[in-house]
Amino acid sequence: MNFIFISPNFPQTYWNFCDRLRQRGVTVLGIGDASYDSLSPELKSSLNEYYRVDSLEDYAQAYKAVAYYASKYGKIDWLESNNEYWLELDARLRTDFNITTGVRQRDIARFKSKAAQKTWYAKGGIPTARQSRVTTPEAAHAFLEETGFPVIVKPEVGVGAESTWKLSCDADLERFFSEKPAVPYVMEEFVTGDIYSYDAICDSHGRPIFESSAHFPPSMMDVVNGRLDIPYYVLPDVPAQLRERGRATLKAFGVKSRFVHFEFFRLTKARKGLGRVGDFVGLETNMRPAGGYTPDMMNYAHSTDVYTIWADMVTADKRLLPESGDDHWCVYYGRRDGRAYAHSHEDVLRTYGDRIVMCDRIPAAIAPDLGDRMYMAHARSQEELEAYLAYLSE
Repeated sequence: MNFIFISPNFPQTYWNFCDRLRQRGVTVLGIGDASYDSLSPELKSSLNEYYRVDSLEDYAQAYKAVAYYASKYGKIDWLESNNEYWLELDARLRTDFNITTGVRQRDIARFKSKAAQKTWYAKGGIPTARQSRVTTPEAAHAFLEETGFPVIVKPEVGVGAESTWKLSCDADLERFFSEKPAVPYVMEEFVTGDIYSYDAICDSHGRPIFESSAHFPPSMMDVVNGRLDIPYYVLPDVPAQLRERGRATLKAFGVKSRFVHFEFFRLTKARKGLGRVGDFVGLETNMRPAGGYTPDMMNYAHSTDVYTIWADMVTADKRLLPESGDDHWCVYYGRRDGRAYAHSHEDVLRTYGDRIVMCDRIPAAIAPDLGDRMYMAHARSQEELEAYLAYLSE
């Protein structure tokens, strides 16, 4: 099997995907814009070959790289980046080289466009907040007559919470239109709730072979815009209604042979047309693994290896790694440079060193979302988890 991995060096933990494929006898071929010398030793040892391009934004260069691999190694069986940013590039290359194991160009809109996603949520019977494309101030006012303030505005096609804002009054709306980036935007009614994810690896029939859930107390929009600390955690199990609606989303969107990250609101305030307190409401789909170190958090929370489960999905179309039965919380805390904390870095390591499973500086490219320094720890109870978060944030 020949597998091309696009941009395998970012995020930095993605070498694990390549490593597990290589262990299974797959020929793993990397394409990226980073120099070979800058690749980690782990990634270098996981690749059969690496082709550097000046820019992955230049489709001609990416095409030439895939053509080179096809001429040298024969038919390309898989092409994947597991990265939201390169989703469209992946699809175009699969289409042009007739690679049938992933999303093709004709299907990309329902995965990339936040407006198009609404149709597929409705198909699956999953409630979602009302939304409208932002075209003119008059159209925005017409939508606001239905929903009232506050509302959320965000790029129709975007990654994470970049360039997303909450508008609470007419002055905010005027400011938004005067400063709006020159890309299509959508406006969405504001939903009062906590954000949960449904994370899954599904086989070629769309059946989940691994499922997990994470809870994100603050919204990523607030984290990015306010440079807040970022606490979140992976749960021991997926709440029943979230599991049901996550699986319905997989089916509605026709997802196959992928690692996915779907986001939902869990309502903390009942809203007509959406549900009661505690109900889960669709937010958005991401056709890639959860960001940052979340795959590693899943490993620690479920005593498993999602990279292995994913590689077995690719090579065997099923899960070969048995469930451990040892499930608990894995909690992440991202601190910001320049902020005065009651407990120093050394204090944290001294107090929680026996429970911390990972501690690292965050690469600058993802620091707005994840903080400048991260601490990841086990928690065997909700009380342990809350005490840990309180200590790190003080």
